[in-house]
Amino acid sequence: MALTTLLILAGIILIGAYFSYGNLVYKRFGLNNARKAPSHEFSDGVDYVPSRPIVVLGHHFASIAGAGPIVGPIIAVTFGWIPAVIWILVGGIFFGAVHDLGSMAASLRNQGKSIGVIIQRNIGYRGKQLFILFSFSTLILVIGVFTDIIAKTFVTNAGVASASILFMFLAIAFGFVSKITGSNKTAFVINSVVGVVLMYYFVYLGMQLPFALDYQVWVYLLLGYAFFASVTPVSFLLQPRDYLNSFLLYGLIIFAVVGIFISNPEIKMETTVHISADNLGYLFPVLFVTIACGAISGFHSLVASGTTSKQLDKEGDAKIVGFGGMLIESFLAIISVGAVVILTRSEYVSRLSVEGPVALFSTGLGNMIASTGISEQFAVGFVALTVSAFALTTLDTCTRLARFTLQEYFEDVKSPVGIKISQNRYVSTTVVVILSILLLASGSFATLWPIFGSANQLLAALALLAIAVWLSKQNIKNTFVTIPMFFMFAVTLSSLGLFAWKNFQQEVYVLSIIAALLFALSIALIVLASKSLKKEIESPVRV
Repeated sequence: MALTTLLILAGIILIGAYFSYGNLVYKRFGLNNARKAPSHEFSDGVDYVPSRPIVVLGHHFASIAGAGPIVGPIIAVTFGWIPAVIWILVGGIFFGAVHDLGSMAASLRNQGKSIGVIIQRNIGYRGKQLFILFSFSTLILVIGVFTDIIAKTFVTNAGVASASILFMFLAIAFGFVSKITGSNKTAFVINSVVGVVLMYYFVYLGMQLPFALDYQVWVYLLLGYAFFASVTPVSFLLQPRDYLNSFLLYGLIIFAVVGIFISNPEIKMETTVHISADNLGYLFPVLFVTIACGAISGFHSLVASGTTSKQLDKEGDAKIVGFGGMLIESFLAIISVGAVVILTRSEYVSRLSVEGPVALFSTGLGNMIASTGISEQFAVGFVALTVSAFALTTLDTCTRLARFTLQEYFEDVKSPVGIKISQNRYVSTTVVVILSILLLASGSFATLWPIFGSANQLLAALALLAIAVWLSKQNIKNTFVTIPMFFMFAVTLSSLGLFAWKNFQQEVYVLSIIAALLFALSIALIVLASKSLKKEIESPVRV
């Protein structure tokens, strides 16, 4: 079977799903352009900023993608490429896209607030505080890990550092010019074309002008940048950088598709499905935890309800941004699988253990892109740079989300400290950065990272729970949300249970306790949601 066949089939399925199931889900959520979007109702020029759909899609896609749809699928191929592809397509359409659009829709109808606030309004205050503590801890973990990954990448590849710095200055210039030109569509198109051309030129220029610093210096500079990106208006740096960076990923996808069609490689990997893998565990639940971005990821709910909903110009834009953005990511995940299925299983296993998933992806895809006439060295470097650029996007988005989350936690705390944190973005962002520095200094993130996959998918299950309760209280049929929700709870609870038991047997008690606490958290929120729904059902009788 040719890889092009897989790509064509996946493309047809995803595009068909957008125009069929996407329309159905959009209507079920009751979104329409007659209602005033939070970006207009609460416009503040900092977080609530009405923006063009293509700009918001760029920000959202760049924020949710990161390295997730590349790393997860490539590792999951260990169980076989067929189950990986099936989960990406089924999960992306019926789980992830519903989860992302649902998080966005619920936020739009709740003043652009996050899933945590939606849980408070529909499940209760205790539910909100538990969810926010969990999501905030997860975000701090991600900030610490990605700061470490990016700093090490900049040390080993100074050209990537140079290009990334040039991208930041370009984004600020783009945002400044866009603000001056305002709603002029012609000026926006010209500005975009010039910005994208310069961005691709900076890819080349960065490789020619490497900028080298020590690891520790990069850590502080990156967290300083993350602080700056979090407190400045979203239209000044974060949004234009994500928008321009999205064209890196669009370009990667286009070059990959063209390269695959020209080289027309055959799928060499066997179709055997492996129920278990020595280094991972059993196909269920590990496959569904390993492939998060690309199928369904709880982190997406934080982005959709944390930053994206505050930028949508109108509710109708949520379909292309939420549902469409997820399906684009699913297609990228299919390309990631394609980068390794051209190898035999023995080649894949040996190279994965030596090179790692990102290097394997860069080499495999770079070789196919080189068939378009681009030098292989530049093609491989371009792929690696794109992955690094999106890791940086994840860092700055997570810092802003952590700031929102911390502020929402202290909204109801009427102490001087609570008021200061909830109302002052500089204070709350400083707390986020300090906690991230302490985590990096302790080195404990390296120990905690293996549990992140389960925690991330638990976050997805909890977000679906919040959306299901929100729909139920509006008397809207929510089966299309509850089925994915039950499945994700089964996946995460099984995964956490196995993880806790495995680490207990190995006497790694810290990880065992953390897994048990996450398990208990999910059960507590399920109980609170059930009680909330029960009261809702009984309330008419009492009246």
